[in-house]
Amino acid sequence: MRASQNINGGPEKRKPPVFNRVMKQKLAVTVGIVMLALTALLVRAYLIQDENNEEYSKIVLSQRQSEYTSATIPYKRGDIYDRNGNRLATSEKVYNLILDPRQMADAEGRSEDGSRRRNVVEPTIDALCEYFGYDREELSGIIADRSSSSYVRYQRYISYDQKQGFEAYVEEKNAEFLKSENAEVRKNQIRGIWFEDDYNRKYPYGSLACNVIGFASADGSVGTGGVEQYYNDQLTGTNGREYGYLNDEADLEKVIKPAENGNTLVLTIDANIQSVVEKYIKQWQDGTGSLEAAVIVMDPNTGEVLAMADSDRYDLNDPRTVEGFTDEEIYQLGLQECIYDYASKNPDALKLTKEQVPELYQQSEIMSLGQVAAWNQIWRNYCVSDAYEPGSTQKIFTVAGALEEGVINRTDTFQCEGNLQFSGSGHTWRINCVNRNGHGLLDVTGGITNSCNVVMMEIALKEGEDLFLKYEHAFGFGEPTGIDLPAEGSGLGLSGDIGRVDLATRSFGQNYTCTMIQMAAAYCSIVNGGSYYKPHVVSRIVDENGAIVKDFEPELVRETVSTDTCDFIKNALFETVETGTGGAAAVAG
Repeated sequence: MRASQNINGGPEKRKPPVFNRVMKQKLAVTVGIVMLALTALLVRAYLIQDENNEEYSKIVLSQRQSEYTSATIPYKRGDIYDRNGNRLATSEKVYNLILDPRQMADAEGRSEDGSRRRNVVEPTIDALCEYFGYDREELSGIIADRSSSSYVRYQRYISYDQKQGFEAYVEEKNAEFLKSENAEVRKNQIRGIWFEDDYNRKYPYGSLACNVIGFASADGSVGTGGVEQYYNDQLTGTNGREYGYLNDEADLEKVIKPAENGNTLVLTIDANIQSVVEKYIKQWQDGTGSLEAAVIVMDPNTGEVLAMADSDRYDLNDPRTVEGFTDEEIYQLGLQECIYDYASKNPDALKLTKEQVPELYQQSEIMSLGQVAAWNQIWRNYCVSDAYEPGSTQKIFTVAGALEEGVINRTDTFQCEGNLQFSGSGHTWRINCVNRNGHGLLDVTGGITNSCNVVMMEIALKEGEDLFLKYEHAFGFGEPTGIDLPAEGSGLGLSGDIGRVDLATRSFGQNYTCTMIQMAAAYCSIVNGGSYYKPHVVSRIVDENGAIVKDFEPELVRETVSTDTCDFIKNALFETVETGTGGAAAVAG
């Protein structure tokens, strides 16, 4: 056998087998070490991820969460009904048109060659202008200026029909774009518009019972005047929320927390009686007229107010109109308000005159304050807030207290010579009767039917200051009635140490003031036999499902005088309209 040779002709040298085995072993060890390191690294990474999975998920989801905003689900403000089920106030479902300029910009984007992927802004503006008649320049400016915003409320109170019509219009237009043979037209798309749920407060009867109902703010959260203000916490509800979020699998999910709607009020007001009252107030004002005319109708056995109105009325659907005021009247009101405003801000300064106001206030400021003053005049509920000298309507209470205490008898007589004179501190006062020539001899009933001041003064002087004031307070004069309406006044109350002259004049309703609701509640006490009920305008509160939340039963405050005394007074009042001075108040039948 010949030995093998290399290229040089020498014998070929072979590597020893031991050397190959060593190299393979080293390679195997190296690979093993690398595999162990990788395995350890993977294990460590897994443990870190497992321990911090929730935290990392939150970070990732929070970064993407910004793409999905939550939406408010508005509550529905509670309705208001009259006692017969007529809806006096309600909240109608409407929609707000929302622009999403950011979505429009993202949808347009740019391709790699720099061209737009889609044409969105212009087609969207075209659609809005064509369907709603919006101003193109205004829309373009808003979308450009707020390009990074996803929420721009552009119009409120869009009806359901308008919303449905526009959505159908958009669907049709987008379908047309896609079917076009023109590649550029196919890029057109209307996007970035959506509708937000909302409610709009409506008053189906306009100005009916405006000062009892009041009105609510645009968002339905705040009531102004009437039961809208007094029961605002019952009428308002709680907004719900719709949340959009990404779960652990990065899928979009929604959670809805429904809104809680406000409760509904059922009033004691009768819309039919209310409309009759308002009709005749208007007739009076259009005819004879007066600075203020007002009427209250009450159920004397419960204290329920069936109607309440005055000559200042306004449309609840448009409460900020001042059609009854001229610009000059508003200006004059503004001058007076500026004087008050200056005095409050400068308590140590001299009082401004009307002539000085224009030197310190701009014309626009004067008119603005005047407009607010005009609103307050219109919205003010005269029957509850304003006080006046009651005059002869007071006389029955003077008689009732004296009879109840036995100070006088029903058959007692008094001589009226046209006036009474009072002397004191070197001065003499002569207080006249309505009949300056005198009524002559009158009994107690005659004192009422003839509305005789002298008889009332004589009775009050017999009664004395303490007893007189006792019954004035028993009938509710000098303190609020507690009626469930805002801004109730109490008048200039009766206090001790009033003196003989004050006692005499107050006996026939002068030299003190009361509110109409005080007088009406006091008369109800006489009519029902001596029970004074708290007047109220809400009979019950119910939830959105009709379940009763609160039922207002008649609230007896106190007893005033006996049934016998009330019967005598009622008979005298009947005689007053039959044969006495109150003939104009007689009711046919």
